[in-house]
Amino acid sequence: MRSSNPILKEGTFEGLGESTARMTINGTVTRTLILLALMVAAALFTWDKVRGGDVQGAVPWMLGGLIGGLVFCLITCFAKPASPFTAPIYAICEGLFLGALSAFMETRFPGIVLNAVLLTGGTLFGLLAAYRTGLIRATENFKLGVFAATVGIALVYLVSLVMNLFGKNIPYIHDSGWIGIGFSLFVVVIAALNLVLDFDFIEQGEAAGAPKYMEWYAAFGLMVTLIWLYIEFLRLLAKLRR
Repeated sequence: MRSSNPILKEGTFEGLGESTARMTINGTVTRTLILLALMVAAALFTWDKVRGGDVQGAVPWMLGGLIGGLVFCLITCFAKPASPFTAPIYAICEGLFLGALSAFMETRFPGIVLNAVLLTGGTLFGLLAAYRTGLIRATENFKLGVFAATVGIALVYLVSLVMNLFGKNIPYIHDSGWIGIGFSLFVVVIAALNLVLDFDFIEQGEAAGAPKYMEWYAAFGLMVTLIWLYIEFLRLLAKLRR
């Protein structure tokens, strides 16, 4: 079972031991909604600070959320049984970061946040419907293609980050020209297709009889994809606005 999501990857359900309480799809959906609610609540806090003019007060929360999100992401990845505790903290940290980021983007491009939220939600439910009706199937070739594309995107972003440290950047892809817009469209499509793999992974987890705490872990993995997709929609819409 392969998933291009580094959180929900092959072998995640192996060696988890026996448990009387089992993972279910409905349970994973409930955990995902809880994480979304925590993220939104935290996002509203930093959003209000930025929109209220307290930018200096919001920046430490934003940076703290970014760093904390990375830390608890790694902890959750390596300590799956702790996910009922670490996944909510991750969601709160990401909310602090995304709330400030969204407010800054909204100040520069009015209306962009609502559009990004609607596009992210519409993509989620659209692909879920397509997956449940069998219009899209997570075949092995499909998984391999999405995995390869995701790794390629990660490498491009990593190279871009390193180049930024030296005052350089990869030409065109971050611009608002056709190449930059085309690149962002490609990344959005790949991020969206990762949702299909996440749905398949969650379904496989239920079939494998994974322990109950894996509902939190699977919900956490889905949140990682949704956050990535939302940020990429923000980037794409910003390029189109420019």
